[in-house]
Amino acid sequence: MNTVFQKIHSQSRVQKILTRFISTSKIPHALLFTGIEGTGKDFIAIKFAQELNLNSGKTNDREKLAKQISQLSEPYIKYVFPLPRGKNEIDESSPTEKLSTQEIEIVQGELRKKIANPYHRIIIPKANAIKINSIRDIKRFLSLDFSELNYRVIIISDAHLMNEPAQNALLKNLEEPPANVIFILTSAYPSRLRETIRSRCWKINFDPLAEEEVVSILRDFFEQDKKIAESVAPFSDGSVQSALKLIDMDFYNLRETTISILRYSFGRKFNSAFDEVNKVLADQSADNIKLVIKMIITWLNDLQKHRYQLKKYFFKEHVETLEKFNTKFPDVDLQNITFTLDKLSTLVKSNININLLTANLIFELSALAAK
Repeated sequence: MNTVFQKIHSQSRVQKILTRFISTSKIPHALLFTGIEGTGKDFIAIKFAQELNLNSGKTNDREKLAKQISQLSEPYIKYVFPLPRGKNEIDESSPTEKLSTQEIEIVQGELRKKIANPYHRIIIPKANAIKINSIRDIKRFLSLDFSELNYRVIIISDAHLMNEPAQNALLKNLEEPPANVIFILTSAYPSRLRETIRSRCWKINFDPLAEEEVVSILRDFFEQDKKIAESVAPFSDGSVQSALKLIDMDFYNLRETTISILRYSFGRKFNSAFDEVNKVLADQSADNIKLVIKMIITWLNDLQKHRYQLKKYFFKEHVETLEKFNTKFPDVDLQNITFTLDKLSTLVKSNININLLTANLIFELSALAAK
């Protein structure tokens, strides 16, 4: 079978599951794509919508159909995502009816970026939720008759951001699914969805991307230089979004800053350690402190590798630092400190004060060298 999946060089396990659905003509009416951000959930959802209809035999113009779906064009496909709430908007308003001209231009601009690059993450100011009117608009979409399509596909991106009324409205659609309509929900946080929604979806978990896949996507879809792509990929945890964040934060400088934070913390030079952390946290970003902790944990993992004389290090430019630490502190419990730092990272979700979190981080590191 000629398949659009052949052009995708990631998520092979997911591709096999979806291809099996098509080949057996047993398509679940609702799918839930889960997994960390930046693993291509929306991309695969769009490709699956193409695959469903390109093999239906209802049209001879395959190129036109594939293009319309990839461009997220109604009535070929419905793409739902968080939008800001307009002035004087009520639940009966259309999704964009009450938005300002400027807001509509931003929405349209972000959609154009998503169409050009399916790995692009849509970011719209004040778009914190998927509104009930966006879900109600599905009814209008389904009322549009389009005979060339075998399946109508509705993709709800970041589905966990549906507010309570929106989840209730979607549940009604899932309880009585229209014929030949496929819902695809994508989410990095499926637990935030109602159990009654999750139970009506066929869940497919997306794996973190391999390093070479991250490199390939950064180069092909974001036009990043090969050197920087290969440098950040090992630190990305298999997420394109994490890799892009590292690039935005000036990865090479961040790597050197991490070493400085470690040196000052181990030397109990607390003010200097705070200054180094604050270089990265100029905007008090919770995401930034999580990345700093991730970098430090990665250095600790390198330290463990060095103890066992393994050769592949993430901080390969700082092997001498690893050697000095292991010589001076051969009996430090690296597993325990890694667990502690990982626990600190999870506290970011609890809206903990960033300065307090930073103080705890530096204290834990300084105590490590004091043992």
